Amino acid sequence: MMHKLSSMSAEQKTYLQGQKRNAVLVQISRFLIFILFIGLWEGCARLGIIDSFIFSSPSKILYAMTDMMRNGTLIQHVSITLAETMISFALVTVLGIASAVLLWLFPRLSAVLEPYLVVLNSLPKSALAPLLIVWLGSNMKTIVIAGISVAIFGAVLNLYTGFCETDPDKLKLIRTLGGSKADSLFKVVLPSSIPLILSVMKVNIGLSLIGIVIGEMIGSKSGLGYLIIYSSQVFQLTTMIMSIVILCVIAILLYGIISLIQKCYLKKYS
Repeated sequence: MMHKLSSMSAEQKTYLQGQKRNAVLVQISRFLIFILFIGLWEGCARLGIIDSFIFSSPSKILYAMTDMMRNGTLIQHVSITLAETMISFALVTVLGIASAVLLWLFPRLSAVLEPYLVVLNSLPKSALAPLLIVWLGSNMKTIVIAGISVAIFGAVLNLYTGFCETDPDKLKLIRTLGGSKADSLFKVVLPSSIPLILSVMKVNIGLSLIGIVIGEMIGSKSGLGYLIIYSSQVFQLTTMIMSIVILCVIAILLYGIISLIQKCYLKKYS
């Protein structure tokens, strides 16, 4: 590492230092905006500029969170939502890749099914969730399927499009050397599509969480989605806002984990 730094020109060192300074400034700016927002929210609630019953306040949310953590209910709701989200995300990833591979292997099948996938992807999933509850009952399986339904069709379309955009020269070389379609798939298409798969996973983790919350709101007696809809019905608005804040934190953390995996992969193989 020291050898690399010593071999850099002055311009390269200046450029890298500028990039580091910019990254630090971005992080500091994000933190300051967050602190300013929290401070304004708390101050406006305490001064009566906004109605703290309707809009709550950071201190009330923190108190409600501490109280629910103490009696164990919050951990129960969060763990259920997380478990359902991870199961849904894992199934979306596996089924999405498998379906996209199947469509790539059989172009005629993809030509037949593509319009249906587009229609299903465009369908409002909040309208589909109540039907799933009626058809399958109010249970964890139904909630997971609701989460899958939000992300699966877009994942299949994006992955299939990416597979079709694989470098044609590499595919031609495989065929010239006598390779089969399976060789093209496992030696060219899938390896070159790993960055795409990771990018699709970053989107799917959020969509799976959205689908799970929609399902919990409609047909569940546990989870953060249930907590949001129940607290709104009994006018416990602090609990409702707290649940929304926790969902935001979960979404950021899950997205960050996938982004970290993507960065590690690109750093190692790019």
